[in-house]
Amino acid sequence: MPNQEKQLPSNNRFTPLNHWAEDDRPREKLMLKGKSALSDAELLAIIMGSGSRNETAVDLAKRILKDYKNNWHELAKLNVTELKKYKGIGEAKAISIITALEIGRRRALQNTIEKPIIRSSRNAYEILNPILGDLPIEEFWVLFLSQSNKVIAKEKMSSGGISGAVVDARMVFKRALELYATGIIVAHNHPSGNLSPSPQDFSITKKLKHAGEILDIQVLDHLIITQTDYFSFADDNRM
Repeated sequence: MPNQEKQLPSNNRFTPLNHWAEDDRPREKLMLKGKSALSDAELLAIIMGSGSRNETAVDLAKRILKDYKNNWHELAKLNVTELKKYKGIGEAKAISIITALEIGRRRALQNTIEKPIIRSSRNAYEILNPILGDLPIEEFWVLFLSQSNKVIAKEKMSSGGISGAVVDARMVFKRALELYATGIIVAHNHPSGNLSPSPQDFSITKKLKHAGEILDIQVLDHLIITQTDYFSFADDNRM
């Protein structure tokens, strides 16, 4: 008899998680398709990590959720002892489930943090001065902005000695693409207190501006920051 390729059970019911088709594994599915692609049972299965000897984590999660009308609020009422009544749920898994549901409850009670909007160079300076104003060495920072100029993130890209910080334009725009930023404001400090741009400052501004035009990411401004004041390339029509 010719060898036949061994087929896994179509419903995956008794197949170990690491033998499932990649698209059926909750963790891998999250990585491939994003968190919204997962069912409630798959999310609960990830929290539990494993099922029992005769039941996969997803099947166990489905059974638990069904007992509570597939309602997270009902499930959140359970304590450790009640969860441990399910075969495959020990103390550690029960605590993990309760912890995850408590995080969800607390998140629902919190307001979303409003991201600041940059409307002027002064707004950018007020965000960056507490970071850069007092430093004894130069650091180069970037504000990554959304289409509406909301600050998505602020990150240090490089640091150097008293004479200056060198920035890699490739790393700046790599990060901008990762964050889906449509604009950036770059800034560095002058520990000497001198606000006058150096030839290197003009050079990096021109380089970043040109790279941004190619990638359709606007370089809106370059700030030089001291302890008490700042210089804006945009305000001075140097962009």
